[in-house]
Amino acid sequence: MTDGQVAGPPEVLSGVRVLDCSIAMAGPFAAQRLGDLGADVIKVEPPTGEWQRHAAAGGASGNRINVSFLSLNRNKRSIAVDLKSDEGRGILYDLVATADVFLQNYRPGVAARLGVDYDTLRAINPSLVYVSISGYGEDGPYRNRPGQDLLLQAMSGAMLSAGSHGAPPQPAGQYLVDAVTASTAFEGVLAALFHRERTGQGQLVTVNMLDAITTLQMQELSVYTVGGVEQRRGAQPHAHVYIRAPYGAFATTDGFVALAMPELSTLGRVIGEDTFLDMDTETDSWRYRDEIYERTAARLATESTAHWLEALAEAGIWAGPVYDYEALVNDPQIEHNGTFIEYDHPTEGRIKTPGFPYRLSETPARIDRGAPVTGEHTREILAELGVDPRTVDALVESGVVVAEPGPGSAAAPAPEVPVAESA
Repeated sequence: MTDGQVAGPPEVLSGVRVLDCSIAMAGPFAAQRLGDLGADVIKVEPPTGEWQRHAAAGGASGNRINVSFLSLNRNKRSIAVDLKSDEGRGILYDLVATADVFLQNYRPGVAARLGVDYDTLRAINPSLVYVSISGYGEDGPYRNRPGQDLLLQAMSGAMLSAGSHGAPPQPAGQYLVDAVTASTAFEGVLAALFHRERTGQGQLVTVNMLDAITTLQMQELSVYTVGGVEQRRGAQPHAHVYIRAPYGAFATTDGFVALAMPELSTLGRVIGEDTFLDMDTETDSWRYRDEIYERTAARLATESTAHWLEALAEAGIWAGPVYDYEALVNDPQIEHNGTFIEYDHPTEGRIKTPGFPYRLSETPARIDRGAPVTGEHTREILAELGVDPRTVDALVESGVVVAEPGPGSAAAPAPEVPVAESA
């Protein structure tokens, strides 16, 4: 991978230009997926840089680019421009005239105040696909609430579908709502581009985090709303309230094993629990859920993980290891799949990171460039708009744009970080 284009098969979104005005995770992750498929993604940042540049998850600060930003902004070019200035908005409007997709996750009302709302940009480019991501919706009673992952997980009901009654709710170990919102926005963009290909019409695509995490629970919520089955946690830490026992991660003598919905009589023979032999799986696994959990846990705690994985596999029972990240990264199937990719970044060195969740035989995803430093491509992008170098110099001097000297230069001092105007 080099900072420029690399030779290879054509990319499926080649020729599509995306203006990414989003911050944090959901919007940038969606835009990165588009870039992975060949779209020309221009990250439009404020002069101080996007918020995520200054918020290093896990304290992984990097050299010039922290790992959080690095992981969500590959295959993008950066232009740093002050959209609160008339000159800055003019530059954005010129870019909009050349763009296919505009993506933002400003707080409700901010896009209109900046003059980058859908109606304004549609007047410039009627074929534009405009994507607006919010926390709870474009309007309604919660429109001004902070759209933060953990808060949305809590509101979605998902935290009370696992664990035991009376125990604290269990958040996911991932930025789950951000991730599913990013995937939802990615799907929305592709659908809107396909519609435009057929009709020539652009359109507004709205995505909100609350709907994204709610619709992800299609099966669970339908069991509640259609089947009338109450969401009730038991006394034991069952992994999912709507799946029969035993279901969860169980301790062994040297680790854990995940066990999913076995036939009770078969499980009883394997682990030596005679009380399971005459149970009816379809009825008793619900009626005696806590007792089944307790007895399964007691039996599995007597042998090693390797012992149980072999024994359970021989009996055709669904079981597997419980990995940490080290085990995952080094797993032979992960290696075989090429799940992780490696490339050289001009400021951060050798990068190993998750790659692409899809495989396209004729137009595969690829990395053409790593995440940019703030304003790294400002001069390049403005040149494409026909702005002469002297005018760019004047814009830099006035603070309307930031044009980084390039990846090989010494790091600039960290600017004052503004309050994020996000979802």
